[in-house]
Amino acid sequence: MPAQRLTLAVPITAMALALTGGIVRAVAVDAAQTAPVPQAAAGFSRTIPEKSLVERGAYLVRTMGCNDCHTPLKMGPRGPEPDMTRALTGHPSDMPMPAPPPLPADGPWIAYMAATNTAFSGPWGTSFAANLTPDPETGLGKWTFEQFYQTMKTGRHQGKGRALLPPMPYFIVGAAHDQEIRAIFTYLQSLKPVRNKVPVPVDPPGAGK
Repeated sequence: MPAQRLTLAVPITAMALALTGGIVRAVAVDAAQTAPVPQAAAGFSRTIPEKSLVERGAYLVRTMGCNDCHTPLKMGPRGPEPDMTRALTGHPSDMPMPAPPPLPADGPWIAYMAATNTAFSGPWGTSFAANLTPDPETGLGKWTFEQFYQTMKTGRHQGKGRALLPPMPYFIVGAAHDQEIRAIFTYLQSLKPVRNKVPVPVDPPGAGK
């Protein structure tokens, strides 16, 4: 079956609970727009060699599960597995997604996800995993560390834009020590830039009415 046509439904257990946490935090982000913006601690980066930051960042990206959503899945001999030839490139630009099936109003399903695990649809609309490689036009190539830091701390794009959508667990990264957030950013910036334009989020039906 072509990957473009395969959609999986997520039950209200396990991953769905993580999605619910993201929904609750997205609401909290909207309610906290006027809260003071945290500032990154200065100075520590001068005492940690960049090679060490990259190595630490690679470890954190692996253990925090960043590949789970930002690296598309492919079908392997034992079932779905990360396609590491497209590591951290986000939702494939050559995989347009049709409108998701409607969710039952009374549950028990809370969300749908694409076969690549890079596109998700739920009460928040449809969200797509971002390209985390340092491509200047479609990834993080033009981002500064401060913008990345504020995104993880506030749950908003570059710390001041739109709210990040489920299932992005920005609050997990934001809870890390400042030097660990810098290590993650340093590692992502060390990757080979890959041009892959991820679609913008789609609002849920009836939004804005």
